[in-house]
Amino acid sequence: MTRLFRPLSLLLVLPALAFAAPMPAAAAPATKLVADKSQIIFVSKQMGVPMEGSFKKFDAQIAFDPKKPEGGSVALQIDTASAGFGVPMSDAELPKAPWFDAARFPQASFQSTAIKALGDGKFEMAGKLTIKGTAKYVTVPVSIAQADGYHAVATGSFTIQRLDYKVGDGEWTDTSVVGNEVQVRFKLTLSGLGPL
Repeated sequence: MTRLFRPLSLLLVLPALAFAAPMPAAAAPATKLVADKSQIIFVSKQMGVPMEGSFKKFDAQIAFDPKKPEGGSVALQIDTASAGFGVPMSDAELPKAPWFDAARFPQASFQSTAIKALGDGKFEMAGKLTIKGTAKYVTVPVSIAQADGYHAVATGSFTIQRLDYKVGDGEWTDTSVVGNEVQVRFKLTLSGLGPL
């Protein structure tokens, strides 16, 4: 009877022990964009004078460990109708067909294809930038710094040629009026990023 009882009691105790065992640590919270503390700015020259505009609406999906950046990915979507210089006349034109054609192409996007660590919180992010249905590969330098215990800030800038993406089509292809070169600057505030 005793010999039978021991294996039987062991069978009853094992499941209880399994439930009592410590559970594996919960996965780290996903990295999220804090949109109201972020900005995407573009600077172009009009008649030789730099004009600074911005996109008011954008979102991102980020899977990124600063310690293992090569396995990460960043996808950014920008609402093209939210572009503006803060000048009513210009802002009314930007969503129209010659410029961003927001009715046909409501979003511009960036999708990373490779991320490389350069040291000291600096990274190189290669990816595909799509504007008005035209995709080009770009390489973007990114610096990441801890802002506080909860947030990190990613900053960087790169330059594109607007005519590569048909932004400013038709009569606006004249670069003496609106320059071809556009500098894009960004400051993205992130929550849930791992330690740098």
